[in-house]
Amino acid sequence: MQFKTYVFDAYGTLFDVHSAVRKYADTLGPDGQRLSEIWRTKQLEYSWIRTLMGSYTDFWRLTEEALDYAFGVVPGVDKSCRDKLLEAYWTLDCYPEVPEILAKLRESGAHVAILSNGSSDMLAAAVESAHLGGLFDAVLSVDAIKTFKTAPDVYRMVTDTFAIAPAEVSFQSSNRWDIAGAHKFGFHTVWINRAGLPNEYQNYGPAREIGNLTEL
Repeated sequence: MQFKTYVFDAYGTLFDVHSAVRKYADTLGPDGQRLSEIWRTKQLEYSWIRTLMGSYTDFWRLTEEALDYAFGVVPGVDKSCRDKLLEAYWTLDCYPEVPEILAKLRESGAHVAILSNGSSDMLAAAVESAHLGGLFDAVLSVDAIKTFKTAPDVYRMVTDTFAIAPAEVSFQSSNRWDIAGAHKFGFHTVWINRAGLPNEYQNYGPAREIGNLTEL
């Protein structure tokens, strides 16, 4: 089924959020992976709590706070890596299939966009470092409306930007909670289940579940 617009979440969908820690795996030691998982979990949790409170803090600040918490939970990891890990988060690796898939979608005549909790500066840096510039018609950050996913106003940014109905959008995310929010808004949703996790939010999508973007 062909859609007018394909929209992608950024972190975990296009960009590998654990690549920053892997870059310093030797220095961080055996607890590095645990640190990375807690870092990501708290980063997301902090965004949800801010949204529920009706508050907003730049996603980069939440990323810093989440890493500091992760260091506190995993005391065996060398804290001197903090600044290096934060710097690496600006230039996360993209998944290997991403450039080709995005290029093919653009060649098909569809619009291609990012919709992310990430700050505008973070997204610009990630796109540039992954050499994905020129493959997006829009890179949409929640900075513009000062609230995080899964608030409906976030998904409305897409329909407002492209002047289309929700049903005309195919939305791709590796985050099942994000898929739930996008489904509720009315998007066609594709869950990129890279980790092979069990499905949840049974009443809220997805329309499709795939292992990586090559199946799109």
